[in-house]
Amino acid sequence: MAGLSTLILLLCAAKDVMPSSSHWKPTWPSYRVPVILPQSTLNLEKPQFDAEARLEVVSPCGPACHKSSPLPTYEEVKNYLSYETLYANGSLTETEVGIYILSNSGDRSQGKSRTKRQIYGYDSRFSIFGKDFLLNYPFSTSVKLSTGCTGTLVAEKHVLTAAHCIHDGKSYVKGAQKLRVGFLKPKLKDGSKGANITNSAMPEKMKFQWIRVKRTHVPKGWIKGNANDIGMDYDYALLELKKPHKRKFMKIGVSPPARHLPGGRIHFSGYDNDRPGNLVYRFCDVKDETYDLLYQQCDAQPGASGSGVYVRMWKRQNHKWERKIIGIFSGHQWVDMNGTPQDFNVAVRITPLKYAQICYWIKGNYLDCREG
Repeated sequence: MAGLSTLILLLCAAKDVMPSSSHWKPTWPSYRVPVILPQSTLNLEKPQFDAEARLEVVSPCGPACHKSSPLPTYEEVKNYLSYETLYANGSLTETEVGIYILSNSGDRSQGKSRTKRQIYGYDSRFSIFGKDFLLNYPFSTSVKLSTGCTGTLVAEKHVLTAAHCIHDGKSYVKGAQKLRVGFLKPKLKDGSKGANITNSAMPEKMKFQWIRVKRTHVPKGWIKGNANDIGMDYDYALLELKKPHKRKFMKIGVSPPARHLPGGRIHFSGYDNDRPGNLVYRFCDVKDETYDLLYQQCDAQPGASGSGVYVRMWKRQNHKWERKIIGIFSGHQWVDMNGTPQDFNVAVRITPLKYAQICYWIKGNYLDCREG
């Protein structure tokens, strides 16, 4: 099962059923995704945790550069989707995976690169204030990492974020072993603790309540790559908390083509460094895409990296509107467009393969990961 033809089959393994043209609602496609299963696990030496945390990653290779890149082979894809698992006690393992195609049909393209921060002209970000917004869905799904990035709640004990927030491509960053996730919560006025909740007990400020991370998964595509190579396509990581967070979370979904997004627009919220203690929301149009990346000019600053990029579409099976995370905000990228420098902010798309991998990390059962 090797060679280019197999890989094309692999990348086209999603069954993309779009709504008919007469259906006016932007509707979630129905995907059948591949199966990714662990094959073997090896114990590795404990990492040194000596890398500096980077809140932004820069890459000069743009959409045209990535679209012209050759497709990886099947064996290369298996290697990229194999992963390291870091545990709270500092132990480290490497897991090799197998990829199985149970259905086919499709869509394709390819790419890589990205990351940093940028404001484009007028700053269109919105700071979210007040517990009525901060503590309610979807804003309540955004959390802060102790390394300075943002993450998004995707299950009862799991947080999706960017790989560069905990690993620089060569080594784990300082603080990764004792990584914590911060939940913004009300800070009650003095004397209100233990009393009946009245107007006098309304929060005057917000504060972070922290939960330790039990283990972290990072794909080898990121670890073996760098900002100018395939690694940019794999800038994502999943964190498992030591205890449930008890908040509503946002489901992940396979990223539809940009032309099928409502208004061609994406949304995400993060803890930008220039607005400390504030959750910052933004939305913008997608400017370009490759198989693995979305290029846009959403205003963002360092600290927003790792934010879950989401859209709201109609779920035909459930007869309701539903938000899903379709990507992970990574950073900034300068691109030479016919001799003229142009910059983008970039997000990693959740492809069928990445969906299968992340879902398995969460569920531990591929049978629950067949519908993207």
